[in-house]
Amino acid sequence: MINFDLKDRVAIVTGGAQGFGLAITERFIASGARVVIWDIDEEAIITATKKINSDKLSYQIVDVGNYQNIEKNLAETEKSHKKIDIFINNAGVAGKNTTVVDYPLDEWKKVIDLNLNAVFYCCKAVTPYMIKNNYGRIVNIASIAGKEGNPNASAYSTSKAGVIGLTKSLGKELALKNIAVNCVTPAAAKTRIFDQMTEEHINYMLSKIPRNKFAKVNELASLVTWLSSEENSFSTAAVFDLSGGRATY
Repeated sequence: MINFDLKDRVAIVTGGAQGFGLAITERFIASGARVVIWDIDEEAIITATKKINSDKLSYQIVDVGNYQNIEKNLAETEKSHKKIDIFINNAGVAGKNTTVVDYPLDEWKKVIDLNLNAVFYCCKAVTPYMIKNNYGRIVNIASIAGKEGNPNASAYSTSKAGVIGLTKSLGKELALKNIAVNCVTPAAAKTRIFDQMTEEHINYMLSKIPRNKFAKVNELASLVTWLSSEENSFSTAAVFDLSGGRATY
């Protein structure tokens, strides 16, 4: 495994206690970063910290759907770590698998709030810290569903499409600030998010992947680590596919 140099960098990973987020957290620490996990699941956080067992790891229990809670925890992180270099928007939810006509209104709002609004809140709140330090890397975890749309997953597809648009806007706004803002659009991976999906929907997603397998969390972590490093000194406002050949544009 090749590790990119994140020595002395301070990173926050939302949803960092499980799935993609945990893999990113582990890879960041192996690359020299100090990582603060943001998660709302305290039990998952405890399990993750025991597994990683590193003095470079800390955590905060954060509701990323609450802007005031985000601001409070960012201020605490800067106070304890002196700066914030990297921010990974990974927390998300799949939502129900059903048609647009039958999609519950409260479920739609829940998915949009966590998958899109929370990403906006975090980007808005962390950007001033990065501008002040004249350095930053933001990576938003979107989905191939945001580019192509999955049937019976309208809220999820819409929220991830919104993340792509937000990434492009913010990346262009910060292009002269030494801050890179990119997003990754992975195909599905076998994480706990599968527990929220029907077997029919899981099989549908697999059928669309030419490599005929799901993504691995360590494959995503590798790409995100490069995007978060100084080596990525040019790419910004961009979308990076990790779709096993599914992406058509």
